[in-house]
Amino acid sequence: MIVQIIGFIGMFLILLCFVMVQIHKWKDTDFKYDFWNLVGALLLVVYAVLIKSYPFLILNAVWVFVSLRDVFSDLENKNQ
Repeated sequence: MIVQIIGFIGMFLILLCFVMVQIHKWKDTDFKYDFWNLVGALLLVVYAVLIKSYPFLILNAVWVFVSLRDVFSDLENKNQ
């Protein structure tokens, strides 16, 4: 049960980010977009490990690294 909850929360966060950009509430350059994408992708990495889905793990690990880069970039730009 907890495994599915982790997966559903991760999926919800990724979809939330997508929808918010599509309806023009967020921009894909917003910190909140990058942060929640990162959290969602991290949860989906955990989920992929728990269900032993290695293609899904690779997909979301890449998503984590891209989102992490964007979060650090957002933070760096904020401090300049």
